[in-house]
Amino acid sequence: GAAYAWGSNVSGQLGDGTTANRSTPVPVSGLSSGVTAVAAGLGHSLAIRSGAAYAWGINFYGNLGDGTTADRVTPVPVSGLSSGVTAVAARGYHSLAIKGGAAYAWGNNQFGQLGDGTTDNRSAPVLVTGLGSGVTAVSAGYSYSLAVKGGAAYAWGNNEYGQLGDGTTDDRATPVPVAGLGSGVTAVSASDSLSLAVKDGALYSWGSSSSGELGREASSEADRITPQRVIGIDGTVVAVAAGSVQG
Repeated sequence: GAAYAWGSNVSGQLGDGTTANRSTPVPVSGLSSGVTAVAAGLGHSLAIRSGAAYAWGINFYGNLGDGTTADRVTPVPVSGLSSGVTAVAARGYHSLAIKGGAAYAWGNNQFGQLGDGTTDNRSAPVLVTGLGSGVTAVSAGYSYSLAVKGGAAYAWGNNEYGQLGDGTTDDRATPVPVAGLGSGVTAVSASDSLSLAVKDGALYSWGSSSSGELGREASSEADRITPQRVIGIDGTVVAVAAGSVQG
């Protein structure tokens, strides 16, 4: 039930009250029990403790959600998310959470990745427009977001490589349905520009394919603006995660 962290700590993202890098795990200050989930962004971290959301690290865009843009070297409560939080997600400089079945977002909003219909940065959580209740999963990409509601996948934010999966490369400031994934979706994962989903036990991918990360064929394969089934994985997929392409 305790949270631990290690690695780069230049912005206090390890939450141990210092900015010293750590090559082995250290306890996150104030989160010694009751922690049920953690998530890491690019220099900031999130946790759920006893149903409340906490954040620490870099806060330039308001990505800690405490109503300020001040960096924090120990966890602070996320504004308005003091109970009922069931999931958190972070990547880049924005954050997502599920509370009471509704999706919330805060931080950098350059491409509309907060889903509130604007491109204004937010230092406290705002409700993601149009999803209402019944959201069961969220995932934050570098500058876009994914969610599952009612077994369908939704996406919003940056769409340069088709990573929203709606058949276009147009950015979206509010959620749009991912094409062809209207039911049976149980998990989604977003990266820099690649998206993954599990639907009826099968794995699907869309977005950038610069290094063959869509799992289709050759590394030279074109980007995909709608989901395609990943080949070579038989049986029922139970979990999925998308990383970043390192050049």
